[in-house]
Amino acid sequence: MSAAASSPACTLTDTPRAPAKSDTPPIVQFKSAAKTFGPGTKRAFTAVRDVSFTVEDLQGTGEFIAVLGPSGCGKSTILRLIAGLAPQHPATEGEVLYHGQPVAGPGADRGMVFQDYACFDNRTVLDNVAFGLECRGVSKEERYTHALDWIAKVGLSPNKDAQKYPHQLSGGMRQRVAIARTLILRPRILLMDEPFGALDPSTRHNMQDLLIQLWREVEATVFFVTHDMHEAVYLGDRIYIFSNSPGTILHQFYVTPPDRPAREMMREKSFQDTVFRLREILEALEEGKD
Repeated sequence: MSAAASSPACTLTDTPRAPAKSDTPPIVQFKSAAKTFGPGTKRAFTAVRDVSFTVEDLQGTGEFIAVLGPSGCGKSTILRLIAGLAPQHPATEGEVLYHGQPVAGPGADRGMVFQDYACFDNRTVLDNVAFGLECRGVSKEERYTHALDWIAKVGLSPNKDAQKYPHQLSGGMRQRVAIARTLILRPRILLMDEPFGALDPSTRHNMQDLLIQLWREVEATVFFVTHDMHEAVYLGDRIYIFSNSPGTILHQFYVTPPDRPAREMMREKSFQDTVFRLREILEALEEGKD
């Protein structure tokens, strides 16, 4: 058995995997942030409250933040506050900072991937992936060159798939297009809202392995919302667990990074023990015990 195969699989730890850059502010910081919809009305609803956390800008890499919690606890609201997307943005209380400055609105430095395979139906795969570069005014030849490169990076065929339309693709293929369209812009932050939730288990594992590979290349900080504890443990460097609504952070865990494909690591006892620990916490929340 190799040394890698005998090492613990994704165990919880109190230590970040890389030191923060000493000369830059945190890449994301929440300071007692809250979001209430319809404040001052009878329909007022608070999605998140008193959310405080700091994600440092790590040296030579980004960090993968997995976000878990009961349904309706405001996980997606957190992503959209970082993205600067209305109506979640802006916070009604507290601060949401990006590199030390308040988030003012959307920006290409913060890319978002949704669960619903958000592609432009009237555009080919090539034009979908190249869309962001087109908006930046990049020449057709240059953006197509980069787009074909990213089509290959996400495991699609530049020759067979580039001229297809979204309706000709499977769900997993459409999600690959969405990821390529986001990562071609090399965002500093990648926000992913249950992007693999509708995929079958085999495709989901393939996408998890692909995401780890691409994330290490672009060195972005990733915020990844999921209901799948196995996915959170495999992908996350850090896991936040949110309370019942209105959501606030109850627990923070660091996780040792994956060093093998998802199918291998998820079978190991240390991995299963970590998942079981998280499941106990989340089941208590679902039962209203926390």
